[in-house]
Amino acid sequence: MKYNLLFALGLLSFVSYGQDYSSNETTSSVTDTVKNKKGEILNEVVVTKTKEPKPVTAVRSGLKPMDNPQSIQVIGSDVIEQQQAIRLSEVLKNANGVYVSSARGGAQESFFSRGYDMSANNMFKNGFRYNSGSIPDVSGLEKVEFLKGGSALLFGNVAPGGILNLVTKTPQFKSGGEISMQMGSYSYYKPAFDFYGGLNKSIAFRINGSYENSESYRDVVKNERLYINPSLLFVINPKTQITVQGDYLSADWTPDFGTGIIGKEILDLPRNAFYGALWSNGTTKSSSASVLLNHDFNKNWKLNFNSSYQTYNRTQKSTAQLSNLDDTKIYPIPGYWNRGLTQGQNLEQILGDQLSLQGNFNTGSVKHQIFTGVDWENSFATAYTYAFSEEKVKVNGKYDPSLYDTIYLYDFDPSTQRNDIPNARATQITKTDTNRFGVYFQDFVSITDKFKVLAGLRWSWQEAEVSTYKETKTGAGNPEDAVPTVTPKRLDNAFSPKAGLVYQPTKDISVFGSYSTSFTPNTGTTVDLQPLEASIIDQYEVGVKTDFFKGLLSTNVTVYQITNSNFAQMAPYKADGSENNDSSIKLLSGETKSKGVEVDVTARPVEGLNIIAGYSYNDMRYTKTSGLNGSFIEGDRVARTPSNTANLSFFYTLQEGFFKGVSVGAIGNYIGDRIGGWNNQYDSKKPDGIWYREIPLEGYVTIDASVGYTWRKFSILCKLSNITNELNYTVHENYSVNPIAPRQVMTSLRYKF
Repeated sequence: MKYNLLFALGLLSFVSYGQDYSSNETTSSVTDTVKNKKGEILNEVVVTKTKEPKPVTAVRSGLKPMDNPQSIQVIGSDVIEQQQAIRLSEVLKNANGVYVSSARGGAQESFFSRGYDMSANNMFKNGFRYNSGSIPDVSGLEKVEFLKGGSALLFGNVAPGGILNLVTKTPQFKSGGEISMQMGSYSYYKPAFDFYGGLNKSIAFRINGSYENSESYRDVVKNERLYINPSLLFVINPKTQITVQGDYLSADWTPDFGTGIIGKEILDLPRNAFYGALWSNGTTKSSSASVLLNHDFNKNWKLNFNSSYQTYNRTQKSTAQLSNLDDTKIYPIPGYWNRGLTQGQNLEQILGDQLSLQGNFNTGSVKHQIFTGVDWENSFATAYTYAFSEEKVKVNGKYDPSLYDTIYLYDFDPSTQRNDIPNARATQITKTDTNRFGVYFQDFVSITDKFKVLAGLRWSWQEAEVSTYKETKTGAGNPEDAVPTVTPKRLDNAFSPKAGLVYQPTKDISVFGSYSTSFTPNTGTTVDLQPLEASIIDQYEVGVKTDFFKGLLSTNVTVYQITNSNFAQMAPYKADGSENNDSSIKLLSGETKSKGVEVDVTARPVEGLNIIAGYSYNDMRYTKTSGLNGSFIEGDRVARTPSNTANLSFFYTLQEGFFKGVSVGAIGNYIGDRIGGWNNQYDSKKPDGIWYREIPLEGYVTIDASVGYTWRKFSILCKLSNITNELNYTVHENYSVNPIAPRQVMTSLRYKF
């Protein structure tokens, strides 16, 4: 009877992947001596109080997942730990509809969703936009929230595909922690720690960190990373608390632009072959600090103030992407390639403030849940441009200092090639100062228990100014000493409405439909040489959510359509009626359309078994173009957007018997056919009028399997990834053709306090 009760209570307190339930529980145990029982001890009694679904942080407004007319996925730290994820891309294998689009020379991971790039403005950490030019460390993450579809109402200038919010671990008053060691193929090792507890009755702390040192399946490529994430929680009184967080990441990595490609064909070269110089190196340092104030006026009204400061600094110097040599007179045997040179430095400081108010009240029998606030953000980014002074390689009869040397791919050995480090000087500094401000109001109206309406409006204002400093004369002078060229400030503002209808025939089923808009600032001018207005993008979404048996089976089915009916493209004529050949003079006359369906399923049919599954279909195309030189092909699918993606995983831990504590798991991930490189364009200089630039990439499946054992406070988990040794590639534009990782082994040892 005891075990049946515990089993039922455990199921009710299950933490769902798609619906994030509170892990805060009220637990008590009683041990006593009863008179007339000769000192017998009563069996331990465990009482567990379940909580209502905990709001997703990225939603900000406090709406429950079933009330939100939007699809949401949450990947918790338990899933990250079970799957031994070491990169954000591995975590997001569980997030249906988001996928890695490129590796960008090994410096960062870029992601797409619903056909839109998420890497510029759609990546957040603890609710604040952060620079996605580095690969974040996952050891400090409590969860990753994927808010699909239009989110401009709450986050301003974001692409309509969805936003990712990384939530770091926060303090707890209950003392605990763990130490762990991950070890794997190619000399990978990563010790990590996590300690938390109360300093006194009103102050709690948490500090976690890790150190990673690894080689790679790619020759020469190495990584060394140090991460630390301290935080403090101050409970001022029962209604007020302050959370202070910070983190720091230092990463040294080897720039890797992958393998060679000729036209549309990726060369058949060894997956491990590295074609860069041995001295190639990149360094990334990023840090952040934030303060969150939560104050409850009463049970119905809450005030939140959040402030954040972030810094980012990335430097890189290496040989660049390969350049094919097809001059058969000089190089009669195919396989000779030029190695270019690249050097850069990018810095950014981001400050942000958010002030919001949540309130609940009734007007008669109608319930209102309002959320209103303002937010401000300043980004100051600095980019250095370098020029190399040495001339070693002759191209078309002239020496080109941007080229390092010529190599032969098919017997390449980095140790026998040129390896001196060329000199370079900064020739230009570009400083971009961007300010964003927004004010919003949202009301979630429960007309009845079954019919609910969401209505909201945001006004966003954005200002950007670019200052360019160039060296005073060729080969001399410091750009910092030059008088800057300052472009006129660019001002954009837009209203972003959102409306949604929710129908809940039962408490376990929610049917929803929504309309929202996003805006995207454009570069260039109109034919009258005025700044081009922002593009307004419309999104329609309908879906069904179910949450049966308190999270034992949860599903999301969503259908959407995203239309940019004022897509910027080159204008056919200038203001005087003459033919336009200037690509910076544009009209908002093009159109793109993204439509698709997404299905998510999470289940825990028996205690200890967790199943996650998902499928998405997306079709994003250019549906209206000018047909002029340089314009895209009407009807062409947008590059780097697979039509189909799917995921399926399970993790099962035996609960009793001789094998109690043994766990097994697996995850399969499918990325469908897609296009690498750039989209084709009309070009009158080509024989058939089209500049072919698309690289066809076939779909692929990777499967990871794991087995583990937990005994008391110790656990060991072993994973074999890509067990079929599948070979495929991520392609950024027409370069950085990076093969996916081969079959590898990872082992994790863990001790929990």
